Amino acid sequence: MPPLAGRVAVVTGGARGIGLGIAQRLARDGAQVVLWDRDLGAFDASRAEFVPAAAVAVDVADFASVERAYAATIAAAGRADILINNAGINGPVLPTWEYPLDAWDRVLAIDLTGVFYCCRVAIPAMRAAGYGRIVNVSSAAGKEGVQNIAAYAAAKAGVIGYTKSIARELVGSGVLVNAIAPVMTETELFREMTAEHIASTKAKIPMGRLLTIPEIAAMVAWIAGPECTFSTGFTFDLSGGRATY
Repeated sequence: MPPLAGRVAVVTGGARGIGLGIAQRLARDGAQVVLWDRDLGAFDASRAEFVPAAAVAVDVADFASVERAYAATIAAAGRADILINNAGINGPVLPTWEYPLDAWDRVLAIDLTGVFYCCRVAIPAMRAAGYGRIVNVSSAAGKEGVQNIAAYAAAKAGVIGYTKSIARELVGSGVLVNAIAPVMTETELFREMTAEHIASTKAKIPMGRLLTIPEIAAMVAWIAGPECTFSTGFTFDLSGGRATY
């Protein structure tokens, strides 16, 4: 039997990039995958090589939208055993004294508050079922801080703190909550970054290369899978040797 046979997994930001790679891996491992994304037009089932159990348009920064998406998921798949909080934006690359106020609010709303909203709707049923796996996508920037992307780093640091907190709240319930902290991965978010920012970030990785989406997906699949039974509240690094703690 595939390791995730019989499980239903929600992947936010699942229509493209890292989210799509995670969704593909979970589907290959036997899960029914429900995609949540603001722009489902980016998803091509023939290229993705799997058919989602449902694809739901959602704005994770809007709690009412998240509630509707969760209701649609339950209607289509019956439940949500696994939640992958991947949706996120980078925001502008600017020093804090030039950072637009609306950009700060938007980055925090999507990258941090959106994680809370999605967990808020999914956790009650997971607790009632006595089983759940939540994986929150943070970043190496959330551990170290990175110049000129303070909003993104602050939001991702918040994701780590939030993950640790709710993992403690859920200990003993059967619901495990963990995070991952990847370094830079080549995705569509590159369009939001300057060439100088990309080069300086890559230079920090001792392996001398960027992380790949399948490497992220493999880590997430293990954390969300049946072999992960004793790790909760932890942030798993995908750093190529960059991480110092």
